Amino acid sequence: MRRPASIAPPKGKLGVLMPGMGAVSTTFMAGVELVRRGESVPVGSLTQLGTIRLGKRTEGRVPKIKDLVPLAKLDDLVFGGWDVFPDDAYQAATKAGVLDARDLTKVQKFLKTIKPMKAAFDQSYVKNLQGTNVKKGKTKFDLAEQIRQDIRDFKKKNKCDRLVMVWCASTEVFLKAEDVHKDLKSFEKGMKANHPAIAPSMLYAWAAISEGVPFANGAPNLTVDIPALEEYAKAKEVPIGGKDFKTGQTLLKTVLAPAFKARMLGMNGWFSTNILGNRDGEVLDDPGSFKTKEESKLGALEYILQPSIYPELYGKIHHKVRINYYPPRGDNKEGWDNIDIFGWLGYPMQIKVDFLCRDSILAAPIVLDLALFFDLAKRAGMRGIQEWLSFYFKSPMCARELYPEHDLFIQSMKLKNTLRWMMGEELITHLGAEYYD
Repeated sequence: MRRPASIAPPKGKLGVLMPGMGAVSTTFMAGVELVRRGESVPVGSLTQLGTIRLGKRTEGRVPKIKDLVPLAKLDDLVFGGWDVFPDDAYQAATKAGVLDARDLTKVQKFLKTIKPMKAAFDQSYVKNLQGTNVKKGKTKFDLAEQIRQDIRDFKKKNKCDRLVMVWCASTEVFLKAEDVHKDLKSFEKGMKANHPAIAPSMLYAWAAISEGVPFANGAPNLTVDIPALEEYAKAKEVPIGGKDFKTGQTLLKTVLAPAFKARMLGMNGWFSTNILGNRDGEVLDDPGSFKTKEESKLGALEYILQPSIYPELYGKIHHKVRINYYPPRGDNKEGWDNIDIFGWLGYPMQIKVDFLCRDSILAAPIVLDLALFFDLAKRAGMRGIQEWLSFYFKSPMCARELYPEHDLFIQSMKLKNTLRWMMGEELITHLGAEYYD
């Protein structure tokens, strides 16, 4: 990919469209509004608080990322989305129970103005949800065209200059790529024939690409990671990426596993279990949706540890992942990990992690960063898969001839080097040999 000759400035309003206006998206919107009012700090957001080193360590050039690259300002963000429930954003946030009443009260008036559009929804793909705020159409193609019209109407009504779409809705049932996904002609024919391998999330992705809107997939669904939509995004010069926000347990997995590998410590097994009680937990209580999430959470270890290259260390790992729906816990998910490692001469050791996290609190700044970075990519003329944003995903997309990079630290280096490259700055390898010549 060529370095952008220029990056269009972020003039005017940026609309952030979210399929799914539940816990994650309402926490994101409320948080951005609180930050805009000076009531809070955007903790967890690389675009707002992160810095980037430029040049040699001795130069002391460490600007904030938002001062290096031309990102949209928080004041220019406008929010919208779709949901199967008709609740406005304040009602949805109250029911989600993520934010305290004292915070929601401050932004109550603002959130009440954000009402969801009717969703393209089919309970066959999310068994444990029953929605009433749902579109009607004879074919999936009809529904996708309705989404396109929603996008155009939102842009006009809110006087937005640009849009991005970030999937914040529920996990769909597990699907495998089929012939209907192989190219755009087959895919569009499949939409008109109501093919069962075309899930609602794919309709949003197709509609977004059709309208020139960058699309980021925050769930583990088979959505935009199919040949038809990957090629369509390239042809339409639209950035795409995903999938599945990397928030709690998998975030720690992609930090700890690289450490074991870096020190050549072996591993016999890694058992992970979660309890959560929000809508996500309810959806994942269905075996079909859980299978989709399980595949996403299982993939990281194998790619990081490379058992085929290090069979004596990682060739016989027992990796188990469990998710348990437990309503009293709400959005405050608890992730337990038992890790059986071994060291010198094969002597065993154990590590136990108990992460009492807040799922939507961890996901909200990811939504913000993805919205701003995907908008930047579009203005820079970067089309198709944005692998440099793998940092934010459990199952990052990449070119089909590559394997995905899961190591958080390599992902972080890739992201920051991409920003340096975009701005014509020298890439940093951390070699440092020049200091000792």
